[in-house]
Amino acid sequence: MSTIWLLLMVGFLALWLLGMAYTAWRFGSRSGASLTGPLPVPLPRVSILIAARDEEMALPRCLASLRQLNYPAELLEILVGDDASTDRTATVAEAAMQGFAGHFRVIPITEMLGQARGKANVLAHLARLATTNFFFITDADISLPTTWIEAVLAHAAPGVGTVTGITAVDGSRLFHRLQGIDWLLSLSMVQVVSDLGRPVTAMGNNMLVTRAAYEVTGGYEALPFSVTEDFALFQAVLAAGFGFRQVFNAQVRADSLPMPTWSALLRQRQRWLRGVAGLPLRLRLELLFFSGFWPALVGVAFWAGPGLALGIWGAKVLVQGTLAGLAHWRAGVRLRWWLLPLFELYTLAITGAILAFQLRGGAVIWKGRRYQ
Repeated sequence: MSTIWLLLMVGFLALWLLGMAYTAWRFGSRSGASLTGPLPVPLPRVSILIAARDEEMALPRCLASLRQLNYPAELLEILVGDDASTDRTATVAEAAMQGFAGHFRVIPITEMLGQARGKANVLAHLARLATTNFFFITDADISLPTTWIEAVLAHAAPGVGTVTGITAVDGSRLFHRLQGIDWLLSLSMVQVVSDLGRPVTAMGNNMLVTRAAYEVTGGYEALPFSVTEDFALFQAVLAAGFGFRQVFNAQVRADSLPMPTWSALLRQRQRWLRGVAGLPLRLRLELLFFSGFWPALVGVAFWAGPGLALGIWGAKVLVQGTLAGLAHWRAGVRLRWWLLPLFELYTLAITGAILAFQLRGGAVIWKGRRYQ
């Protein structure tokens, strides 16, 4: 019986490595600039929507990056929704945008619209106030590249409802850099699946949704409440018959502040796992497959000894490291190769911690609010 289990475990791990190698090959063979089109002439006015709650420390960085955009300032409408902040969010936002040539406004959010709650409620208000046909959605802890607007717009072909860019984590500590590898490695796999025509998700910190696509869904106020509001909107836009684009290059790369602590990171991942439950069954099975590496490796170590297990682990580091290197190169970010073995320990630790977090259960806590 132990021989059968060993063969099953080794076979599973071999399939896992082949799957990751195929992902690396497929990702590396893409230029990241496919399906682009010319920018509209004349250039359109666009709206940038930011939901902010207690963001006085992070928001000035975000707004400073928006002031540096190459896009003509007179064609920008920047709306910040102040979601009952208890700090100086509105004050620092106004100060950061003093003298801005485009349209800027801070809107206090005091009422609920329909079924929307939290960030979704703020965005529902901002979308109602927006006066353009293109809604660019980002977060207060994000810094955008100067090329952001035109690079995303280049993918907004007729019939496309959402365009999603990539997000990298920017930070100086070891913990921050490991989060950065995690983000780009995960997004590279999302990109490969999306390139195959299978929608996975959109990301509400670096996302364009057209007015036509947004309004046909009824807006956030008409959608069932979700703590992953970007995924809920993405699904509704797809259900309405619109297409999507996922773009992976430096011109659309948003740089996010890292989660400062393990507990904050786990709360973030707990919230994301609520969104995973809404994925198609096939994608959920694939995620389960890729998350099964470590249990299978433990089984091989138990039945065949540490030698074979270490060899398989080394192959994983090599194949996964290749994909991580390609992802960082395409994103225009430097990969510190010496972090890859430490990243293995990070993934093992976070997998175990998230499992314990999930078993404990309880409400999702986000921005000081509890969501069931």
